Amino acid sequence: MLLDKIIEGIQMVKGKDISVIDLKENTNFICDYFVICNGNSHNQVYAISQSIEKTTVERLQKRPWHIEGLKNKEWILVDYVSIVVHIFQEQIRFYYDIENLWKHNSIQKYN
Repeated sequence: MLLDKIIEGIQMVKGKDISVIDLKENTNFICDYFVICNGNSHNQVYAISQSIEKTTVERLQKRPWHIEGLKNKEWILVDYVSIVVHIFQEQIRFYYDIENLWKHNSIQKYN
């Protein structure tokens, strides 16, 4: 349910290239899922983070535990403990290539 609302929040503001990496099979890992997406600008990356938070609060009364990266808006991390959302500007996402680091896990694509 939380995962669905996070994806909905991303899609509402046209976040791009949504990937969900299932991490549940990793022993003693910190969370169950990584959600990764990107925007075209600082403003869109910020808008995606705000849309995710608004959607989860309104629909589930669930606030993020922690948010990082709001100052530079190149890579914002929204932490819901069981789900960690990475919102990148496209060039930053390409540089860090998180999906490739976790390619041995199940990755589901949206959009």
